Amino acid sequence: MLGKAFVVGIDWGALVAWYLSLLRPDRVKEMVALCVPFTPRFTNVKPIESFRKMFRDDNYVCQFQEPERAERAFAMYDCLTVMKKLILINKTDMLIAPPGIKRSRCLLISSRSLDSLEELLAPWQGSKITVLAKLIVGDKDIGFDSGGIRAYIEGSIFKTLVPDHEIVILDGHHFIQQERPHEVSREIFSFL
Repeated sequence: MLGKAFVVGIDWGALVAWYLSLLRPDRVKEMVALCVPFTPRFTNVKPIESFRKMFRDDNYVCQFQEPERAERAFAMYDCLTVMKKLILINKTDMLIAPPGIKRSRCLLISSRSLDSLEELLAPWQGSKITVLAKLIVGDKDIGFDSGGIRAYIEGSIFKTLVPDHEIVILDGHHFIQQERPHEVSREIFSFL
């Protein structure tokens, strides 16, 4: 018999943690999401359309919808260079793909499957996250400060969808675990 897991996810991994908590609460003891809150399934607009409205076509999710665009960009660099560019950049506009900075292959796969994921989640429309959850986010994260996400997290809808949660807002940007590793680790361990 398998026990319950303590799950931590950052960015796209946060979505995995949220969905695991939603779909299999019997397998999750507690979860921590960094940078990305749980959001309900889009019912009136597809996720890609939503990204375009919030971030325009400069957003990597939007750029990666164009066939072969990302593949051409990845082919320009060896794997080590791509990883260095991903790990070493630390800007406030982390969701925008700036000139010369290309995103990893996992982002390509994830971003291209957003609309399909929404369709697959239809049976869980309106369901709540029932496990104890903690969201850690940077106050300067463009994803937190755009598209009404801050108001959503601090408002009643998030509290309804994730009733047993704690929100921690730290001074920082999207990759808060890189900027504030000790504070983030302390927040995670205090939650165990």
